[in-house]
Amino acid sequence: MREAAFVKQNKEKWIIFEQAVTNNSKINPDDLASYYIQLTNDLAYAQTYYPESKTLLYLNSLASQAHQSIYKNKKETKNRIKTFWVEEFPLFFLQYHKTLLYTFLIFAFATFIGSISALNDASFVRLILGDAYVNETLNNISKGDPTAIYKSGSEIGSFLGITINNIRVAFIAFAFGVITSIGTVYVLFSNGVMLGAFITFFYTKGVFFQASKQIWLHGTIEISVIIIAGCAGLIMGNSILFPKTFSRRVSFMRGAKDGLKVVISTIPFFIIAGFIEGFITRYSNMPAWLSFAIIFLSLGLILFYYIIYPILLNKKNETRLHRT
Repeated sequence: MREAAFVKQNKEKWIIFEQAVTNNSKINPDDLASYYIQLTNDLAYAQTYYPESKTLLYLNSLASQAHQSIYKNKKETKNRIKTFWVEEFPLFFLQYHKTLLYTFLIFAFATFIGSISALNDASFVRLILGDAYVNETLNNISKGDPTAIYKSGSEIGSFLGITINNIRVAFIAFAFGVITSIGTVYVLFSNGVMLGAFITFFYTKGVFFQASKQIWLHGTIEISVIIIAGCAGLIMGNSILFPKTFSRRVSFMRGAKDGLKVVISTIPFFIIAGFIEGFITRYSNMPAWLSFAIIFLSLGLILFYYIIYPILLNKKNETRLHRT
């Protein structure tokens, strides 16, 4: 990109940021930090492609002012944890919405493959889910309670076991990103195929509706958050494959840090899913309206926190910044 085009593309953002730095008492410190990250990215780009330019001198000066404003004047809030969940993380995650979309498409495609395979080969379900699980579920279906398997064990024991296992799966999906995005794609694909085969199995036995209203009680959050954990793995994996203007080592460190933030954000949701599976899913005689109310509330919670809320919060902050 020519220097003139680079300046034209970013000039307005730099001016807004410069005004924010000059009047840093009127801007939220975390907002200032977010703009500082964007500035340092532009600075790195200018250092690479315009090493002797006035643009580089200007960005260096602006970055220096911003650094002082952030690290000398920034006041930590009393409730740092609340700030992370309510403001910092949603704004941070907005930049990875496109990665989340790709993750969802990969998982959806794998689920489709699993479903088609189960429809065309009756033995595929046993291959994926295992003979013991299939035999027990067939026995439960014959008794008129296809999801009776969720009634086994104590409520607290099920809750703890399920939650720990789900968190383990999430960290595996993230950790496999260390061998580039291929590792995370493999985890997403295998889980997607399993889900497709699992749901289709109930469909072929004529109990799809009865099973779905129980399975998706916990499955809505559980599956959604596995996809989000997969997004964390892709963030780290892509940082290795596509370092942009950074060295591969620096890019990987940034990607690993960002991915870890994302996967940590899933832990409360896995706890909620584990609670539902341990204490609520076992009640198969629950009215259908109540089951679907919980399912849609769960889906709404995920969509709001990870997609809608970051967009709304970003618009609110942009409006506030332009008013300063």
